[in-house]
Amino acid sequence: MKTRKWVMLLAALALGAAACGYSDVSTPTTTTTVATGGDVGGAANGQAVFKTTCSACHGQNAEGVDGLGPDMRNNEFIQSQSNADLILFIVAGRSTTDPANTTGVDMPAKGGNPSLTNEEIADVVDYLRTLQ
Repeated sequence: MKTRKWVMLLAALALGAAACGYSDVSTPTTTTTVATGGDVGGAANGQAVFKTTCSACHGQNAEGVDGLGPDMRNNEFIQSQSNADLILFIVAGRSTTDPANTTGVDMPAKGGNPSLTNEEIADVVDYLRTLQ
């Protein structure tokens, strides 16, 4: 299994989140590391996490649910983001006030599961990459 790369995001998390309009992200007070994704073995775990956390809005097979969450397969937004940016996006969520919100429904931070770890979120990103 590949060794997962780690990126220091102490200042970048707050600055990047602010620059992208993620107003719900507070400035970390301790050093934070976030996995950057790219671990092929992580995709299997990511699929399991997706099915338990994300599928209520995005469907069991990531096909989307009308009025809740968009289709994650061949998704232009996902394709346009780096792994680190997708991780930050999932951590922060997307408010209905975000002009890019297409459903009119909040995407809660961490998919509404505050117990998700950064590693699990990186695994979800690895899984999403298999759908592109």
